Amino acid sequence: MQNSLLSTVLNVIWLVFGGLWLALGYFLAGIVCCLLIVTIPFGIASFRIAAYALWPFGRTIVDRGPTPGMFSTIGNVIWILVAGLWIAIGHVVTAIPMFVSIIGIPLGIANLKLIPVSLVPLGKVIVPSNAIFPQYQPRSPAPYGAGSSYDVGR
Repeated sequence: MQNSLLSTVLNVIWLVFGGLWLALGYFLAGIVCCLLIVTIPFGIASFRIAAYALWPFGRTIVDRGPTPGMFSTIGNVIWILVAGLWIAIGHVVTAIPMFVSIIGIPLGIANLKLIPVSLVPLGKVIVPSNAIFPQYQPRSPAPYGAGSSYDVGR
């Protein structure tokens, strides 16, 4: 309950101090990408980033699978060259003034958390931070017992 309340408070502060404008920018980019037909996957990714940029606290970004497909990789390379690098630089530049004040530090961290998904948006999923998804979580080894990662039979 306390985590949820803190996330909500941080999300409201984030929304007022830049999250709304950031989400609108990603949303407009998504519309433009969808109008150009060929770039519809980038438009869908932009809408996903816009939803995350609007309400980032309490959620995190994970890879969709262990290895991205060929089309996702090619698309991400194109995205980095055309837009991703500039968007990432924009996130760094806007995070710096947020770090100046004490209350802005979590906002600056949230801005920096947007860099990976803004650089390579294809093949990413946004999930709740407190959710447990075994396929996205690293396994922690059990201490030297049967069934641990030290077990030779594995």
